[in-house]
Amino acid sequence: MHKTTQHTVRKDVLTLNKYGVLITEDGEVNFLLLKIVLTKMKDFNFEIYRAKNGKEAVDICQKNKDIDLILMDIKMPVMDGYDATRRIKQIAPYMPIVAQTAYSTQEDIEKALAAGCDDFIAKPVDRTILKPILKKYLCSVSK
Repeated sequence: MHKTTQHTVRKDVLTLNKYGVLITEDGEVNFLLLKIVLTKMKDFNFEIYRAKNGKEAVDICQKNKDIDLILMDIKMPVMDGYDATRRIKQIAPYMPIVAQTAYSTQEDIEKALAAGCDDFIAKPVDRTILKPILKKYLCSVSK
């Protein structure tokens, strides 16, 4: 008689694709809050990368092919989010970039979109608003 053991496997963990998300954020608290929001989303499995300014974001995108989406702060030192977005779109034209900023006037939104951002989310980032944006851009990425 063979003794069988049952293994319980969490189906959701096995079936989730891992997505690389670059958080471009100079503020430590804002970065940590966004990282927590992302890691608590049960529908996604994220590999999170960080850039503290736009220049770092461009450098990371040039060297790392595992980035699937960028959450781009607009106001940063060294290189702002507008310039970083324009440069990243030259490197990777189809890279989804979501602007995130506390300055969410219609003019700010239009300026972010004109720079090449694909979408816009106001800070502080609300999980219920962020989740559909992530689904919109990541669920079309084939892994």
